[in-house]
Amino acid sequence: MTETPEHFQLRCEDRIATVRLDRPDRKNPLTFDSYAELRDWFRALPYRDDIDVVIFGSNGGNFSSGGDVHDIIGPLTRMNMKELLAFTRMTGDLVKAIVNCGKPVIAAIDGICVGAGAIIAMCADLRIATPEAKTAFLFTRVGLAGCDMGACAILPRIIGQGRAAELLYTGRSMSADEGVAWGFYNRVAPASDLEKTAQDMALRIAAGPNFAHMMTKTMLAQEWSMSIEQAIEAEAQAQAICMQTGDFKRAYDAFVAKEKPEFEGD
Repeated sequence: MTETPEHFQLRCEDRIATVRLDRPDRKNPLTFDSYAELRDWFRALPYRDDIDVVIFGSNGGNFSSGGDVHDIIGPLTRMNMKELLAFTRMTGDLVKAIVNCGKPVIAAIDGICVGAGAIIAMCADLRIATPEAKTAFLFTRVGLAGCDMGACAILPRIIGQGRAAELLYTGRSMSADEGVAWGFYNRVAPASDLEKTAQDMALRIAAGPNFAHMMTKTMLAQEWSMSIEQAIEAEAQAQAICMQTGDFKRAYDAFVAKEKPEFEGD
């Protein structure tokens, strides 16, 4: 499938989609249009069989500076409550679309990763950073609450309540060393190796049982609101479904033949 988004970069190769915000001269801020187009693109992913993994990459040495001060922040100060709520719901819908897209998402973070950019990194499944990465949930720095786009629900689950509270109250930057020590980043790689590290991880995931990966991502999201008993039952049902797939039989046949399984995602 050939497609050229208007408000972000997209490359699809080897069943891996690489997405980048496309304003490197301004550290890749988000606009009303890029929010909406990204939301719609991620919403469509569950129905696409040509993409198995998504890399949300950096561009020009930075990930994203968040909402554009001139294109978003300024207009927001002139909106009424109904218009403001429509905007905040749209930004939240982007997070929900990423969480529910059915494909593992890897954030490859270099340089500035703040505000809504930090939220996009947060809601990815895996995060790789460079030593220069500076991630900040700086909403309080512009007079807003730290509870933006699911931050108060998701961030504590990744780094813990106290650490999340510190970042959300102060708006300070989390260094790469802090991020990897706290579990926000899965690993740190030199800037020169960032793309290759993300690509290698994506290729390893894409070579696996992708229907089962979809199920894993679904359960990771849904089990937040379940009791342990509910989660165990939900996982029993999910695993029983996966046991009906061709990939499950391929893995068994390969094991018996002492070969490496070649998964096909069905």
